Amino acid sequence: MSAGDAPARPGVPRLRLDELLDELQARIDEVRGTRDRLNGLLEAVMSVGRELDLPQVLRGIVEAAVVLVDAEYGALGVIGDDKRLAQFLPVGISDELRARIGDLPSGHGILGELIRHPEPLRLSELSEHEASYGFPAHHPPMHSFLGVPIRVREDVFGNLYLTEKRGGADFDAEDEAVLATLAVAAGIAIENARLFEEVRLRERWLAASSDITSALLSGAPEAEVLEGMLERAKDITGADMGVFYLLGASGELRGSLALGDGAEAHRGIVLPSTRGTLAEAALAQDGFITVAEVQSDPRVTVQRERWTGFGPAVAVTVGTKERLSGVLMLARRHGRPAFAPAEVAALPGFAGQAALALELADRRRDAEQMSMLEDHDRIARDLHDLAIQRLFATGMTLQSAQRFVDHPEAHERLARAVDDLDATIKIIRSTIFGLREHEAGTGSKLRSRAVQTLDEASSGLGFAPALRMEGLIDTDVPPAVADEALAVLGEALSNVARHARATRAEVAIVAAHGVLTLTVTDDGVGLPEGGRRSGLGNLAERAERLGGRMEASARGDGTRGTRLEWQVPLVAPAV
Repeated sequence: MSAGDAPARPGVPRLRLDELLDELQARIDEVRGTRDRLNGLLEAVMSVGRELDLPQVLRGIVEAAVVLVDAEYGALGVIGDDKRLAQFLPVGISDELRARIGDLPSGHGILGELIRHPEPLRLSELSEHEASYGFPAHHPPMHSFLGVPIRVREDVFGNLYLTEKRGGADFDAEDEAVLATLAVAAGIAIENARLFEEVRLRERWLAASSDITSALLSGAPEAEVLEGMLERAKDITGADMGVFYLLGASGELRGSLALGDGAEAHRGIVLPSTRGTLAEAALAQDGFITVAEVQSDPRVTVQRERWTGFGPAVAVTVGTKERLSGVLMLARRHGRPAFAPAEVAALPGFAGQAALALELADRRRDAEQMSMLEDHDRIARDLHDLAIQRLFATGMTLQSAQRFVDHPEAHERLARAVDDLDATIKIIRSTIFGLREHEAGTGSKLRSRAVQTLDEASSGLGFAPALRMEGLIDTDVPPAVADEALAVLGEALSNVARHARATRAEVAIVAAHGVLTLTVTDDGVGLPEGGRRSGLGNLAERAERLGGRMEASARGDGTRGTRLEWQVPLVAPAV
């Protein structure tokens, strides 16, 4: 049989061939869809793993989940220590709509079902589940639902919630598997972000401790350093307000510093004890305590209104039980998340480092004070043993030389020289007395207190007044007269600051011939004609009570301004 005689092969029906081709195409599309979804899942896993900032990681997880399962809405709920939602991050709902809905969910209904039973949950209709109790006003309708837990190691960190699969379909087993895989990757990414955040927080706490120690030991003012410590602690923990109370020797709270929202209610508060305060609660809990709602905490009973509007709070003692320096308190506004353990874990160590730095600074100041007093002793000895003895010798020589001088004018000049030497010896003795005054009350002397009064007045004046002091001010001026003189000086400078519009002022304090004279001059606008002079009247009354006088007039040198002279007699100082 020839080739041309071979029988023809039976033909395949065209309809059957089309069906096979369609099935093959469907299989190819399915494989491609699975490949695309796997690629999407891989990309999502890589994207959440690249971030180290925890808020960005959480936001990226929700956004990736919505895309992977083709859902219209998604959210991630972070579970707090009280087994309720501490954070809720929605996707697909605008900020405007979210504001109209109101408070974010706290973990009831279906959302709470996953908290109570951390297992994947798939529903075709949300409203048919026994735990469902509806939506708040303005909430968009939602039917299909898929939720899976996110675990960080063995602990449930939170849950992923997806609703409304696009196209009206239900979420299927493949969606659940994809979301469960993403949840595993999310748990790893969250753990990495947490570890990174803890390391960064430790670095910030260590840097803050180092800066505070350096500032204190370099001689910076203690109040300035404490305020810096409060600001750093508030900034690192994300608190809305920070408060620091200094603790007195008898347990009183004084010198409070406060920064941030609502700080005015806490600033400058002085209390006789810690009873009924957050400080007492911290002292009772080994120096460290966290509070969920400070505005309603039953332990805070004294001036509770100062905490109105504040929720989470933390308090830590600065110092040891044997030597407490103060109590540091941080608070967030009501409704904000509680302080996470990682955020405040380093706070006690920070407070302990600050307490150590404060104690070292105290020891350094004590050492400097002792060194200064030793210098005073040495200078006093040198003045007494050398300067006064030589002046005495010179005076005696001049006195003996007077017998050999016949010219009246020369004799008078020698007498004046001897008198000047006697006055100089008195001044040196006054200086020696001041140098040897080691008691705590040295600051009550007129000379040093006058300098302090001028320093305090400088901020109000806008410039530093000039000061001149003559005579035995520290020894010849009785304490009562010194107190009156300082009160007059403070009021006179306050009048200059309020009314004179001056650019310079001069103060002279002279103790001579049994009289203390205090003079304050300025280059301001002068005394107003017919104006109120109640302040000057007070100064005059002070002088009259001491048997003295007070005069206020224009400056006598032809320039504008005012000259105030307050003069009172001195009583011989008690020995």
